[in-house]
Amino acid sequence: MPKFLVKRWHGMHQLWAFVLLLLLSTALTFFNWVIGLAGLILTISVGVYAIYAERAFRRDLKSYLGTLSYRVKKAGSEVISELPFGIIIYDDERIVEWNNAYAARIFDNDSVVGMPLGELFPSMKESKNNEGIYEVTLGSRVFELNFKSKERMVYIHDITLMWQLARRHEDEKLALGVVLMDNLDEVTQGMDDQQRTTLLSKVTTEITDWAQKYHTYLKRLSSDRFLIITDLKTLKQLEQSRFELLDEVREITVENKIPVTLSIGFAAGADSITEIGQWMQTSLDIALGRGGDQAAVKVGERQSFYGGKSNAVEKRTRVRARVVAHALRDMIRESTNVVIMGHRMPDMDAIGAAIGVLKAAQLFNKEAYIVLEGINPAIQRMMEMLKEDERIIKRFVSPEQALHLVESKTLAVVVDTHKASMVKEPRLLQQTDRIVVVDHHRRSEEFISKSTLVYMEPYASSTCELVTELLQYIHERVSIDVREATALLAGITVDTKSFSLRTGARTFEAASFLRRNGADSMLIQRMLKEDLEEYILKADIIKHAEILYDHIAIAVTEPGRKYSQLHIAQSADTLLNMTGIYASFVISERPDGLIGVSARSLGAMNVQVVMERLGGGGHLTNAAAQLECGVREASARLRKILEEIEKEEGLFE
Repeated sequence: MPKFLVKRWHGMHQLWAFVLLLLLSTALTFFNWVIGLAGLILTISVGVYAIYAERAFRRDLKSYLGTLSYRVKKAGSEVISELPFGIIIYDDERIVEWNNAYAARIFDNDSVVGMPLGELFPSMKESKNNEGIYEVTLGSRVFELNFKSKERMVYIHDITLMWQLARRHEDEKLALGVVLMDNLDEVTQGMDDQQRTTLLSKVTTEITDWAQKYHTYLKRLSSDRFLIITDLKTLKQLEQSRFELLDEVREITVENKIPVTLSIGFAAGADSITEIGQWMQTSLDIALGRGGDQAAVKVGERQSFYGGKSNAVEKRTRVRARVVAHALRDMIRESTNVVIMGHRMPDMDAIGAAIGVLKAAQLFNKEAYIVLEGINPAIQRMMEMLKEDERIIKRFVSPEQALHLVESKTLAVVVDTHKASMVKEPRLLQQTDRIVVVDHHRRSEEFISKSTLVYMEPYASSTCELVTELLQYIHERVSIDVREATALLAGITVDTKSFSLRTGARTFEAASFLRRNGADSMLIQRMLKEDLEEYILKADIIKHAEILYDHIAIAVTEPGRKYSQLHIAQSADTLLNMTGIYASFVISERPDGLIGVSARSLGAMNVQVVMERLGGGGHLTNAAAQLECGVREASARLRKILEEIEKEEGLFE
């Protein structure tokens, strides 16, 4: 019996009471010995009774506690057996030492004692030090494992129903999409009403069959636009099919002079229907900004692209160029000054376009400046030509100087890029809300979101071509200096590889306008000439080339050897001239410590998709990326991406 119980009921208080009775009985004897003797006998009787009562109390208490202990043990055993979750205790070797009945039922075995945890949970076999909560699948059921490594114990909860409900909730989330015939005006130009109706009927039937195949709701909004309502589960199926509708529509209209292409924008995973609708429209804008003939899907934070195998169709009308030119004219007039920026490590296209925008600002007597962080080999000869004109060269300022020029009503014009992270001084874009973007690259997920005016045309050969068109509409009388016209034409010449790639009718129209204004083609040829040392450097890069998939050339330079971005890009261009090569990739370390990757193709392969998976971007035929790793690691990543694309949809169209 616990001592505190004995002390509480048979402690010193009873002993002192017995002593007091003895004293009182003794004292009583002096007055009347008969009564005193009776009191003494009574006192002794009470003491004997107390002793026997205390022993009986102990005996009864022990009996009760023994019964209670048995009942508690029995109840505990039954409770553990009936618990709605499993319990397993294991040793240091991860061998099961004990399990409750629920755990035994999970594995359809009376006992799993002696079995390794890795055998019970195959997915946990590689993990050595488990701590925390894991989800595992056993057969058709899903369980949650809660490991307690200090106690070497694991609790097993059956979460199959909750998992199924969560998955069903995820699958049934709303997904909105829009399908647009992005080149309908160009395709139907010259067709009569009957031919146009027949073509629309053929394409509409294909879109309808596709929607019925995947059980989506299709609603025609206009002659060239359709709304799609479905769920996230079906959207995942569409992504797995890589939006086969794009290829099917292109193939059934291939007999046309220009095949019909579609742009698709999808969105899901937002908190409200309004936000999903906004995401859907943004996805469509991105698909169109990347040249069309592709699908852009935004699910939560993830943005994915599918298709994009064909070049953007050249717009035959200059209506948009005129509208943008007038909008730019009004913005220049309302601004106190103009600051023009290109991308880091600028090329001739960026500098030429910047000079064109500089000319536009000067036509309205506005102070304009071009931000230039330094002269790299790609623009060295162009800058030498521009230095001959004091009026132009003094307009170039450093990024630090540009920061002091920006005011609340300053107009910032970004040329040849649409990524804030790619401009020379991103802080400039935070100091003004008046931002114009002029670019010819396919739109990527990253974009200067607060742009006031955007002129992005991926069909264009270069940004210089777009700026040249704007100059023709921005002022009634445009007079361009010889060096300004030469700089613009040089940008077009470089980006088109001397008018051999990505050229359209409007490219030659822009070049013709520049020639009429005095552009010197011989001066451009002198700017593009190569030094013998540079040619040898290119040859040193090209000698490392190897052929993959029969038509892809990859050149990886030796670790530690540094080459400029210009040499890397020129080497990729040279490799593309080899017989049987459809695409080329060059990987090398640059002087700034980054790894430069240049990609080129002849159109049979979309190198933009490859570079986007590496963190870069560009065009279908011309793309690049910058990595912070070693050349060997960059090469391994590129090869893995090519392997993934080959398995998913094939490398070549």
